[in-house]
Amino acid sequence: MKVLVTDPIADAGLDRLREAGHEVVTAYDVEGEPLFEAVSDAHGLIVRSGTDVSAELFEAAPELVIVGRAGIGVDNIDIDAATDHGVIVA
Repeated sequence: MKVLVTDPIADAGLDRLREAGHEVVTAYDVEGEPLFEAVSDAHGLIVRSGTDVSAELFEAAPELVIVGRAGIGVDNIDIDAATDHGVIVA
């Protein structure tokens, strides 16, 4: 599973994902078209508050199955669009 991480998280978290067999790609401080390109083949997405997970992002990510929000709240994630695309938000 390819996991895209768009906001910094602890190295220990990245290491645990890698140890579980996931391909981890970091793309910090990207938005717009570069973000859409980075997420285009990702299965998982980990964000904090710096990434806007919009309906357009879900459209650009046909393989996406889960978005993990590292932090409190999901106000930066379009929950309706996630539901429409069958993507779990945790």
